[in-house]
Amino acid sequence: MTPVYKTTKNNSLDINNQGVKVTKIDGEDYICLTDMAKAYGADKVIDNWLRNKNTIDFLGVWERYNNPD
Repeated sequence: MTPVYKTTKNNSLDINNQGVKVTKIDGEDYICLTDMAKAYGADKVIDNWLRNKNTIDFLGVWERYNNPD
């Protein structure tokens, strides 16, 4: 299924008739993962996120920083 989306004035995306909040912090856009899970199904979103190389790299850096032993 190809998602259908559009940007709205209230900083959200409409994806397949499900609102997904977008927050801008220091010029970077952050998309609400919870809203994405509602739009696509939680299992699919989380599985895809965990497969992403950038996510794995981030989790490795986070782990080394927060658990140095």
